[in-house]
Amino acid sequence: MARTTDGSGIPVPQRLLATATRLFAEQGYDRTSVQEIVEAAGVTKGALYHYFGSKEDLLQEVYARVLRLQQERLDAFAGADAPVEQRLRDAAADVVVTTIENLDDASIFFRSMHHLSPEKNKQVRAERRRYHERFRALIEEGQTQGVFSTATPADLVVDYHFGSVHHLSTWYRPDGPLSPQQVAEHLADLLLRALRA
Repeated sequence: MARTTDGSGIPVPQRLLATATRLFAEQGYDRTSVQEIVEAAGVTKGALYHYFGSKEDLLQEVYARVLRLQQERLDAFAGADAPVEQRLRDAAADVVVTTIENLDDASIFFRSMHHLSPEKNKQVRAERRRYHERFRALIEEGQTQGVFSTATPADLVVDYHFGSVHHLSTWYRPDGPLSPQQVAEHLADLLLRALRA
């Protein structure tokens, strides 16, 4: 049976994931071998295959863990007892901050998504679609209430915001002039200005 932790107390799956994320970011997914991952993580190949099954499963999990976090947070914002404008603003800002906080994961995934099998690609797209649909439902709720303009279709508004989010890895720098929260506030403001009735 594979060890669940090492001396550091970090469970093996998290250690493998952190190591794979670092190596994929530094070298690229296709140039990183399973052997390099297990050596750097200090585990056996058997441990990797016990928890993940394949290098491709690791790649899928790099993105899926961020998406799960973002989905949980979006569900909390969407279900909060607040005006729809506030809930949408909070959700729009949060996805920016959580993406910046996990920038390696996002950039690895968008650079390497084509390495996933068609089945895994379909699973990831379905999970991302669920997130986008929940986000769109907030916009539609505001449009139905007359809080947001209906001049632009909700789908287009969602694509506009997430196009900005998915682009963060190409330009955001931690040592740049704006903090993650400041970037988030600016992008959320742009979104709400576009929707204002």
